[in-house]
Amino acid sequence: MTEVSGTNKPQITIWVDADSCPSLVRNHTVKMGNKLGLKVVFAANKAIACDTGKFEMVICGTEKDAADNYIFDNCKAGDLVITRDIVFADRLVEKEINCINDRGTEFTREMIKERLSTRDFDLHLAEIGLVKHHHEGYDKKKFAEFANSFDKVIHRLIKQASC
Repeated sequence: MTEVSGTNKPQITIWVDADSCPSLVRNHTVKMGNKLGLKVVFAANKAIACDTGKFEMVICGTEKDAADNYIFDNCKAGDLVITRDIVFADRLVEKEINCINDRGTEFTREMIKERLSTRDFDLHLAEIGLVKHHHEGYDKKKFAEFANSFDKVIHRLIKQASC
């Protein structure tokens, strides 16, 4: 792991798949990244706002998975990616990149294939009309689960980078 020149802070980047990322998550990520001296990069198909702190905004093309591909091509071991896209998370886990969603789930080798299978099954049921997709709201409980997971994972990464 490389360090930022002139400091002993690890060079960890927090990548945010920002197109569908809730503002509470974006704001917390930037606030904590700035507090810890870590780089935060949003990747999306359009400019995404954030109420607090310093971050980098990368506007990707409009083609399918442009932001995912940008993050995938630029992230490195020791970084953290925040995404709700389970297919993208699978790619990241295969690359050994740390990944969580906006609900606080940390994607790991042990569980990602099962999550993908469940997602595919649910999509199939929706396609044949047996279930309807509904979008859950994003409330304070879901945010608290994200914040707890984010804090645990980012501090683990900082500790690993310092060793």
